[in-house]
Amino acid sequence: MNSSALIMMLVTEIVVTVVTIYYFVKVLKTPPKPEPDSYSENDEEKR
Repeated sequence: MNSSALIMMLVTEIVVTVVTIYYFVKVLKTPPKPEPDSYSENDEEKR
């Protein structure tokens, strides 16, 4: 393998790894959406 192919392979692997880590961290840091409490909402409708 010549040096230009090795450099291209390393750059590609590094870019893919960085993008994967970036989106993984972004998903972990995203706050969860507030879900309504269906039990309390059903209590209000019954009254």
